[in-house]
Amino acid sequence: MKPTKTKSQIRAEIDAQIDNFLSTGGAVHEFDRGISGRQLNEPLPKSPHIQSSQQTRTPVLSEIQAIEARKHPPKEPPSRRRQQDRKVLITDDFGEPLRWISK
Repeated sequence: MKPTKTKSQIRAEIDAQIDNFLSTGGAVHEFDRGISGRQLNEPLPKSPHIQSSQQTRTPVLSEIQAIEARKHPPKEPPSRRRQQDRKVLITDDFGEPLRWISK
């Protein structure tokens, strides 16, 4: 298992990459705070994975009808047996059985 890097190690790597970039002649252009990289009143760019031209849809009604025709009709649920009377034990205040009652 690879050991995970700590935040301080990641910061040190980023600082090393920045120093390497600047030492090889790289330059950083500074901008005023609050300035956006987009032009004002310009719509957001579209996502790259969305195609602008939509494909025509293939009609699949005949396929759906064939699948529906293969389905079996739903089975009738089994009839429920009539519930038999349950007997409930009636006890007195001390838990002694008094009698059975049909419910």
